[in-house]
Amino acid sequence: MSLRQASGPQYSRILAIAGVRGDNVVTNDDVAGPIDSSDEWIRQRTGIVTRRRAGSDVDVVDLSERAARKALEAAGLEGSDIDVVLLSTVTYFHQTPAAAAIVADRIGATPAAAYDISAACAGYSYGIGQADAMVRAGLARNVLVIGAEKMSDFIDPTDRSISFLLGDGAGAAIVGASDSPGIGPTIWGSDGGRASLITQTASLPEAVSSGVMPTLRQEGASVFKWAVWQMAPIAQQAIEAAGLTPDDIDVFVPHQANMRIIDQLIKQLKLPERVVVGRDIAETGNTSAASIPLATERLLREGLAKSGDVALQIGFGAGLVYAAQVVVLP
Repeated sequence: MSLRQASGPQYSRILAIAGVRGDNVVTNDDVAGPIDSSDEWIRQRTGIVTRRRAGSDVDVVDLSERAARKALEAAGLEGSDIDVVLLSTVTYFHQTPAAAAIVADRIGATPAAAYDISAACAGYSYGIGQADAMVRAGLARNVLVIGAEKMSDFIDPTDRSISFLLGDGAGAAIVGASDSPGIGPTIWGSDGGRASLITQTASLPEAVSSGVMPTLRQEGASVFKWAVWQMAPIAQQAIEAAGLTPDDIDVFVPHQANMRIIDQLIKQLKLPERVVVGRDIAETGNTSAASIPLATERLLREGLAKSGDVALQIGFGAGLVYAAQVVVLP
């Protein structure tokens, strides 16, 4: 007996990227009071001027559907052309069924395979790595990768550690076959020994028992040090794994966690001054799994980056988890 295995094209690439943000603009003055802070303090510490948040009638599935439809339109595809839907989120209220399956149905992708990824701020990069492997292995022709969060559902307005950073949105990318390399090797991993640095305040049973909704907390100083000193080497590995050097990079899109972290990563990586850097956090806030595709979408839409540019992207967050890869922009 000879077992047949699937095989696919040699290369994959991102065909299109799209994004949506929460409709409501929330200023620093809007959030400063409950944390006894100010617009100036928030700008200096984080680089955030505003954050975008969705209304109470919008959830993760709604944001994901809107981003997915925009990505399909940009790629010139229909929902029926999608074979797999990967949805990265940590703010969907249902343990099961997966939000990905519902989104797949809404956009007409059924019977596409669909599942959620729980990798926090690294979730989009996790999804791109999986989509790349799926296409090249022959498991799928086109994979829809979504990073979507409604972080405002997990906010304690009085929390000074993370809540004032957070925004809502969804970014979507479609990965398909390519005649040339379009997605470099994914460098990813985790460090569960540091899980306490970014956590929920309570488990679901504890929340049910107390009647208090769990919110997010972080140990800001420890997360900052980890992100700056531990993630720069991971980003460098992703560049080297792609057979490139920092001089080959046109665009840098890190997770939009904090503007100071972004600035320090640039210094550590010794990227050329000409490299365009995603800084969507200034107006959108930290949207966790949605932050990299949203920052990329903004750069392309505003003409700061262009099709064919070589982009280094890296996500990192609760877990602690991380993932990085070099991609060619659609």
